[in-house]
Amino acid sequence: MQNRTLGQQGLETSALGFGAMGISIAYGPGDQQEGIATIQRAHDLGVTFFDTAELYGWGENEKIVGRAVKSFRDEVVIATKFGFTRDHGQDSRPEHIREVVQNSLRHLGVDHIDVLYQHRVDPAVPIEDVAGTVKELIDAGVVKYFGLSEAGETTIRRAHAVQPVSALQTEYSLFERDVESLFPTLSELGIGFVPYSPLGRGFLTGTAKPADQYDKTDMRRTDPRWQPGNFEKNLEATRHLTALAESKEATVAQLALAWLLAQGDHVVPIPGTRSPERVAENIAAADLTLTAEDLRRIAEILPTGGFGARYAGGNVPTWE
Repeated sequence: MQNRTLGQQGLETSALGFGAMGISIAYGPGDQQEGIATIQRAHDLGVTFFDTAELYGWGENEKIVGRAVKSFRDEVVIATKFGFTRDHGQDSRPEHIREVVQNSLRHLGVDHIDVLYQHRVDPAVPIEDVAGTVKELIDAGVVKYFGLSEAGETTIRRAHAVQPVSALQTEYSLFERDVESLFPTLSELGIGFVPYSPLGRGFLTGTAKPADQYDKTDMRRTDPRWQPGNFEKNLEATRHLTALAESKEATVAQLALAWLLAQGDHVVPIPGTRSPERVAENIAAADLTLTAEDLRRIAEILPTGGFGARYAGGNVPTWE
């Protein structure tokens, strides 16, 4: 697999990364051993970028990632995040950042974190204080690169002025396009972009089923894109995308990931899965080239994204 560079501080990763969240939360009960096997399979196939967070099981996901990569830790980039409290409030106070980092180092079983993201912008803490704290951690060798997640232009610029931001992570897929408004800012400042949920939380795998058929702990039971009205429209769009993918001897998931890769060399999607077989399918997308005609056809099928809001109840991060 080819490598890509995120930001201007020297962060180099595989063109596709791996998002580990779903191994632990959000998509029904998971299996730790299968998760470890999937992460290791991803590495065998060339993935060097693995994404986790304190929030994903309050250290449990980090422990899984740490165990999975232990034998090849020096060959990979590990990203984790701070900024939430156990009641899903926000806390990016400097003392809390330091506490979370120490916990993450212990959970991962590592002596440094490659990429440290602020998981969500904390309106109660000036972003300059956040960036300054991460800068101190970088200067101390505990962290290598600084990232933001779901941040807006003003926050990105203010943070970048204190400690250069290497990557912004935000939801982005054929179904979710709002972040494109920030691309000029990222280009101007030389910041890389890491799309999460690049397969529309699984809808763009061709396996979507009605919301009530998922486990009670699966977020898709309440996801607006799975609700009646939106579900049928998204299913029809996926059928058209699948037909295009099949004409290229590819799957719809591979088409969706190849589309993201075609948006720029600074883009590194992090699809997640619990299946070693599915991870092999995803990684093959790095070898799929889309023509101008392919991109035009995709734009016809989904000109502005999918149908339905990102989260139930309009609980979408506010960019500032």
